[in-house]
Amino acid sequence: MALYGCGEARVAEVLLKIGELAARAGVSIRTVDYYTSLGLISPAQRTAGNYRLYAPGDVERIHLVQRLEVQGVPLDEIATAFNTRQADVGPVLVRIDEDLRALQAAAENASPEAHGVLSAIANRVHSLIALALDLPPLP
Repeated sequence: MALYGCGEARVAEVLLKIGELAARAGVSIRTVDYYTSLGLISPAQRTAGNYRLYAPGDVERIHLVQRLEVQGVPLDEIATAFNTRQADVGPVLVRIDEDLRALQAAAENASPEAHGVLSAIANRVHSLIALALDLPPLP
């Protein structure tokens, strides 16, 4: 019986209360509440007193959400991506690669003004792809 109590204490040490998660992620408790309401993060469990406990990995997930949002991806689209199970992203990546190659070829043959704009678009797409590849695998 004492071993069960020790194991339970260890689980509680690993999981974070909302204030601890907010502090580690560098956001407000209100932001954690908002992200939870959107389905961007979910409590791993609740205490007997009904406090939400979050996994330590949710700190990185909050950072990822913030990076995606800075790139212009709306929070509702991020939530949909997190909550949609995609069996195979291979064909999507192939199509993106083909589109990027076409964009880069167009940039090389464009006027200097258009070249700058097309290069900026290509760089933006590259950064979004890099962020997408950082997405955690779906359970």
